[in-house]
Amino acid sequence: MKPTRSYQSFPLKTFAASLFVTIGVAATVAPSFADAPSGGATVHDAQNPVANIIAFPIQNNTYFDSGPYKRTANTLLLQPVYPFKLSEDWNLITRTIIPVISQPRLSPQTAGKSGLGDIQSQLFLSPAHPGEIIWGIGPQLLLPTATDKRLGANRLGGGISAVALTIQNPWLFGALVNNLWAGSGQRRVNELTINPFAFYNFPNGWYLFSSPVITANWADAVQNKRWTVPIGGGLGHLFKIANQAINARFQFFDNVERPTYAPHYQMQLQIQFLFPK
Repeated sequence: MKPTRSYQSFPLKTFAASLFVTIGVAATVAPSFADAPSGGATVHDAQNPVANIIAFPIQNNTYFDSGPYKRTANTLLLQPVYPFKLSEDWNLITRTIIPVISQPRLSPQTAGKSGLGDIQSQLFLSPAHPGEIIWGIGPQLLLPTATDKRLGANRLGGGISAVALTIQNPWLFGALVNNLWAGSGQRRVNELTINPFAFYNFPNGWYLFSSPVITANWADAVQNKRWTVPIGGGLGHLFKIANQAINARFQFFDNVERPTYAPHYQMQLQIQFLFPK
């Protein structure tokens, strides 16, 4: 999942989507890869964005070499997820993405800024009993909650998101795609997000994965400044403390394609608390 681009001299990365950070994989695999650490929560509950489970991911993204002075920027994402059972055949997955942004100095006349960015609310309609392809689709809403114009578009907007994934033991892979629109003129938002993901699961809750967030800012008139393309990956582990299931993961990326003054590198740390229903 992701926060909306701040539209200054460098773009902040997406939610993890922002997210959706956290955007992961499937709901069922072979028992050796799906052992529950506690309370019925499995590694696939942690990796599946449309799983029927309450979750609270806390994701921190640190961006290196940002802006003209190559400073460090940071975005903390709070992403509570709550599923609803609509019927025997359909679930509705709700996700709220709350970005807390720290932005470095962009010019001699402009100091750094920290505060709340634009909040996103996302809904996914997903089959309760999926087949080989697990999927979800629904609207997203952009709320003008940024505490400063440098921290978000501060425009009411919306869009649509879709996710599809499959399981080929021990691989779990798929992609999330969405586009968001808001406002008009110089501060309009028209941004595409493509979040491919691949997980290789080991027994005992360990996994290797890559979940880059690729963005295209269609609102930028200069074509070669539109795309941000990270390459990288990391390691994750599902474990428990007392009876609390926790998923911890780490990723590092090199932005091989990026707009002028966009961050060169990104480090992502995430802790996700799982609450089986």
